[in-house]
Amino acid sequence: MTQQITVTEHLLLHQTQIPGATGRFTHLFNELVLSAKIISREVNKAGLVDVLGFTGEINVQGEEVKKLDEYANRILIHRMARSGVLCAMASEENADIIDIPHGLPQGGYIIIFDPLDGSSNIDVNVNIGTIFSIHRRLSKEGTPVQSSDVLQAGTEQVAAGYILYGSSTMLVFTTGDGVHGFTLDPGVGEFLLSHPNLKIPESGKIYSINEGYWPYWNEATRKVVKYFKSEDNINGKPYSLRYIGSLVADFHRNLIYGGVFMYPADHRDPKKPRGKLRLMCEASPMAMLVEQAGGMATDGTKRILDIVPDDLHQRVPLFIGSKREVEIIREIYESCEE
Repeated sequence: MTQQITVTEHLLLHQTQIPGATGRFTHLFNELVLSAKIISREVNKAGLVDVLGFTGEINVQGEEVKKLDEYANRILIHRMARSGVLCAMASEENADIIDIPHGLPQGGYIIIFDPLDGSSNIDVNVNIGTIFSIHRRLSKEGTPVQSSDVLQAGTEQVAAGYILYGSSTMLVFTTGDGVHGFTLDPGVGEFLLSHPNLKIPESGKIYSINEGYWPYWNEATRKVVKYFKSEDNINGKPYSLRYIGSLVADFHRNLIYGGVFMYPADHRDPKKPRGKLRLMCEASPMAMLVEQAGGMATDGTKRILDIVPDDLHQRVPLFIGSKREVEIIREIYESCEE
């Protein structure tokens, strides 16, 4: 029965199909799963312990740091550094590449993560999540990690996924062979396969965007939103607007039901002219997931996975979801550029 398959069993089964597999990747995932369990435990009792509210610190993005955000970041860094298979890490909360502490064993993988996406929703008990992206280093093991080892295009990811903390805790990931969802069974303390071979519907009825930013959008973005709000579209009636404000939660709903999530560039903040979402720890891993599930992800015109980052915290516009809707968005953007 599918619900009895654990994450480790699933990885070991697929490992036998990969020539030269050594089990190091499975060990990396085991540490990631343990981190997810620890963070999930704290999220579930957040209102009972002192992990709500702000720490008083400002992160590299210029945002106030939530206590639970900082806790999740510390757990991931501590656990993943001890996996023995990483040569470096990067976090949305840290300005620079995170080195593996001296004296700990290292390997050839790099993990990049957003420790707690949607942290503005923590205090109001709305779904939040952890997003991760895994790469292989390009330089020789045993030598210092280069920036080029980390700044790789999304096409070079060996795995990507997210952990959703909600009414249940779910791990959704891909290793390039489809998308699979595992739900944490608190009774046995294991993530069990609950959603094998997830496929996003080719077309949906939902659009997700913060329409409060309408005054700051360009004409192409306004045309896109008008299209989804009108009766003159492929559905013949307006799409339903569903926006949680937590990328993981909005993406997960659209993955199951079909639809499109949009976070376009705007001119609210001159420091963020290319959008708000981070390419490496948010857009790229979600783009790998959606493509493996049969969907699409672009910055309006360009495929997200083809973008080669030039900065660790590079930001991009993001249009992601069902293939049909994202293709329509691209057509509208391209027509506005002509």
